[in-house]
Amino acid sequence: MGKPTGFLEYERLDRSYAPAADRVRHYNEFVIPLEEKELSIQGARCMDCGIPFCHQGCPVNNIIPDWNDLVYHGRWKEALTVLHSTNNFPEFTGRICPAPCEEACTLNIEDIPVTIKTIECSIVDKGWEKGWIQPQIAAHKTGKRVAIVGSGPAGLAAAQQLARAGHTVELFEKNDRIGGLLRYGIPDFKMEKKVIDRRMAQLQAEGVTFTTDTHVGVTIPARQLHDTFDAVVLTGGSELSRDLEVPGRDLDGVHFAMTFLPQQNRRNAGDTIAPEIALTAKGKHVIVIGGGDTGSDCIGTSFRQGALSVTQLEILPRPPEKENKGLTWPNWPNKLRTSSSQDEGAVRDWSVATKSIEGEAGRVTAINCVRLEWQQDDNGQWQMTEIPGSEFQLKADMVLLAMGFVHPVYEGMLQELGVELDPRGNVLADTDQYRTSIDKVFAAGDMRRGQSLVVWAIREGRQCARAVDEFFMGCSDLPR
Repeated sequence: MGKPTGFLEYERLDRSYAPAADRVRHYNEFVIPLEEKELSIQGARCMDCGIPFCHQGCPVNNIIPDWNDLVYHGRWKEALTVLHSTNNFPEFTGRICPAPCEEACTLNIEDIPVTIKTIECSIVDKGWEKGWIQPQIAAHKTGKRVAIVGSGPAGLAAAQQLARAGHTVELFEKNDRIGGLLRYGIPDFKMEKKVIDRRMAQLQAEGVTFTTDTHVGVTIPARQLHDTFDAVVLTGGSELSRDLEVPGRDLDGVHFAMTFLPQQNRRNAGDTIAPEIALTAKGKHVIVIGGGDTGSDCIGTSFRQGALSVTQLEILPRPPEKENKGLTWPNWPNKLRTSSSQDEGAVRDWSVATKSIEGEAGRVTAINCVRLEWQQDDNGQWQMTEIPGSEFQLKADMVLLAMGFVHPVYEGMLQELGVELDPRGNVLADTDQYRTSIDKVFAAGDMRRGQSLVVWAIREGRQCARAVDEFFMGCSDLPR
């Protein structure tokens, strides 16, 4: 906790954004941080609530009251130590986590939670600025070798933990750069890629070997890793995008979000996209189908590319402006949220289904939609029905499908290994041992859990690392 009466004395203050008219002109981060004195005051607002629901609301179980108190007292280096004890990469979560901790904060009963995410990000950014974050090199090597497939947050977290335990870690990535979804899915304006690069340097100094341009199960056999290494950890993510099976889906101009977004990240990194495959929203009326984070990223990227208009469609009904705290707190509530990208000028519409896509000369020109009504059946399940006479059409030069991900890609590695799947189509493994049905093969992150948050991936990577360490050594000092 901070100051016992701080929540009564100080108002909530959070980071601000650069004006939309300015920030859409570039792809850099645009968050304006708080001053150190302001952050100290925000740390003071952490009240003596008795039960820190924020700690429970955070997937990595950050010890939030402790580092709030340390920031309040100006003990930033100690705050960094506490923060790193539960989270390998707080600069990732401090930028792109939706902050379920703040929803769980006791002060959120009054809609004034502690600015936990802002304080978290400030702690780790100060740590980098001051040079406090250094490689933690294992004193002794165990002789055990681990192959990790996939360099997203789960793979990076597992790699770092296992290297610090003294194991030899090689991390395989199919793309030309390390980072997975962090590198190629998250736009630079949400998280600049230098944030990943400095962690990569730390991991390399700690002994992690990065092998890029290597698609396990495609360019090299998955069994080769199984036969060569003492353990294999699968952290390849949930990459199969949910498709839209309607007439006109095959028209030119209709693309998956994860075909569109990585191209801009590559441009920002200095790559050249071949003209025959290059996608851009410049001068186009863009329709984004899907109301989640990926759809929001498509909006922000489209505006920066020069889209004439962006409309985002969501099949679910419009959430309430304010949740019923008596029913939801401290859990994550269903309520209307507006991202910085949506606030840049997007039109949003709810309870809309796409019936067909129209085009001329093989290229998309419009989409045909219908409005939906949602009602609960006798079993309490929500069912949708089309509202007669509610059909409408939207002009479209580009349609981006951002409807989530259904499960991992099976072709290649998973089929070759023959791992068992759970009923949702993810790799079957529990959250105790993280073992798959194949001997010495483990799985963590979205590949095991299904599509989720970066913070959940970090948690699973850490827990899986402990399980692998126990598998090798019989016990482990690594935290779960």
